[in-house]
Amino acid sequence: MKRPLKPEELRVWGLVAATVHPLPGKATPKMASPPPRGEGSGAGAPAPHLPARPAKSAHPSRPAPTPPHPALSPQGGEGARIIEPRRKHRIAKAREEIGGRLDLHGLDQDRARAVLEGFLRRAWDEGYRAVLVITGKGVQGDGVLKRRAPEWLAAPHLAPIVAGISEAHRRHGGEGALYVALKRKPRG
Repeated sequence: MKRPLKPEELRVWGLVAATVHPLPGKATPKMASPPPRGEGSGAGAPAPHLPARPAKSAHPSRPAPTPPHPALSPQGGEGARIIEPRRKHRIAKAREEIGGRLDLHGLDQDRARAVLEGFLRRAWDEGYRAVLVITGKGVQGDGVLKRRAPEWLAAPHLAPIVAGISEAHRRHGGEGALYVALKRKPRG
């Protein structure tokens, strides 16, 4: 049987728990009701709330899937189409060759967009079916190029070239890179 926490331990735990923030996509844990204060509860300070223990799930600590980039939508619409899961897997595992790589680090938005569009047109002309575009993550993971590149790739004038985009596998840059699947060039 576990012993109950002492008031000082509860106070320290409350200080630690107050500094913890949930991971993105995870809900904030519900707080347990405060334990009743007894006569020997210390200097009269209220006992901190402890987070309730989550119920055991049938699947032990499986990470929640990360939500796709807001500009990536499976059906097209406002964002670019997402690469089909099997094709993305083939690209990530090098079963479908990455024909070219473009690193946009250090470029401003206007220059990056122009370079990206030129790169995609050349890759498509050469018959490549997939390319890797490295945007970088930005200083705090919210870089401008990371955020804007999916929007640029969804532009109507690139629709005949771009089949879909997806976040790259960790070995290819993860959140700081995109796989861009290219459509087949018509024979003629």
